[in-house]
Amino acid sequence: MRINADFTKRASVHAGAADWVQSPMPGVERRMLDRIGDEVARATSIVRYAPGTAFSPHTHSGGEEFYVLDGTFQDERGD
Repeated sequence: MRINADFTKRASVHAGAADWVQSPMPGVERRMLDRIGDEVARATSIVRYAPGTAFSPHTHSGGEEFYVLDGTFQDERGD
């Protein structure tokens, strides 16, 4: 999968118009802003978690960016 993957070109994304895409984890959806690869990808996303959900530990060899618009991000190291 390649979304806005050519970093030599400017890209503009209206995130509100992007579809929410179900992730492999139940209750976790994302709006993909840029992506190079499938599930193990270099990715920038807006992610929405249903209350009480979590994403299992995983890696992104190319890096991962996401934006927290509401709530608190917490990983194995805490908040």
